[in-house]
Amino acid sequence: MSSLRPREDDVVPEKDPAAEEHTIKLDRSVLELDCAAEVDRISALLQARIVDTWHRKGGVVAMSGGVDSSVVATLAVHALGKDRVLGLFLPERDSSPDSLRLARLVADQLGIETVMQDIAPALEALGCYSVRNDAVRRAVPEYTPECKFSIVLPGNRLDSKALNFFSVVVELPDGQQIKKRLGLREYLSIVAATNFKQRTRKMIEYFHADRLNYAVLGTPNYLEYDLGFFVKGGDGLADIKPIAHLYKTQVYALAEHLDVPAEIRARPPTTDTYSLGQSQEDFYFALPYNLMDLFLYAKNHDLSPAEAGAALGYTEEQARWVYWDIEQKRSYAQYLHQPPILLT
Repeated sequence: MSSLRPREDDVVPEKDPAAEEHTIKLDRSVLELDCAAEVDRISALLQARIVDTWHRKGGVVAMSGGVDSSVVATLAVHALGKDRVLGLFLPERDSSPDSLRLARLVADQLGIETVMQDIAPALEALGCYSVRNDAVRRAVPEYTPECKFSIVLPGNRLDSKALNFFSVVVELPDGQQIKKRLGLREYLSIVAATNFKQRTRKMIEYFHADRLNYAVLGTPNYLEYDLGFFVKGGDGLADIKPIAHLYKTQVYALAEHLDVPAEIRARPPTTDTYSLGQSQEDFYFALPYNLMDLFLYAKNHDLSPAEAGAALGYTEEQARWVYWDIEQKRSYAQYLHQPPILLT
């Protein structure tokens, strides 16, 4: 199983010495998984739902080169067979070359059919890049389309002073970086424009699903699903979500069990949305996934902030801020999870 300790390059506040003595068990053992049994259980459910209930012939998986889509594709092969799984590579202008390379690595290992389609021309026609660039330029006038950029949170969620506002980081062609806080108008414009990427990909997934009489398999893990780290009508849309009940740590454990390439298992989770590389921690969670998993587990099991903080070696105040952040994200996610309302 993957370690729940933060990576060496993760910046987290120092632990509270007074919290070293605790009685609540809250370490990586609470997320241990019987991987073989879980693979069998998920495979049986996929087979039953996709083939027996929906009478679909197979499954479509959009493959990003990340651990989640790699695990879902591998589970689909276990459940349906390699001849009934289609892997899609859907890069665009800002995608990392590593994403396509690693996605191909998994697909080749599985022996599945694949289709690659560059979605950049569609995004260009939809105005994704131009609207986004205009919004970035309003915040950083020096920005040009040749610059790289990303948007980031201000700090670690364990720091009570780290408020939830976004900044844009622009890297000029000479390597100089400029960081400016984003106004609400600019932030919403950037997010709305970049959401075209996920929604365009999903449109293509369903095209191939309809063409082949397949089902679309979603790739969010529990951390993403529960806390709203997905685009409504984009990567949040699927016929079935095989790993949405698994903490990210458990997904890594399954990846190891399923022999997902080590390079993918060692790769930090990334959004692969903006041209300047960023982690999911930078963009949304504000904590390393392995630490966020444990705080989320603690909250789900009704541990108080004092108990969770003591068990993990942090102060009650720090744990309280993490719990508050979880509640804020869950509140936002309510809209994302809401199905269409019928006014009958």
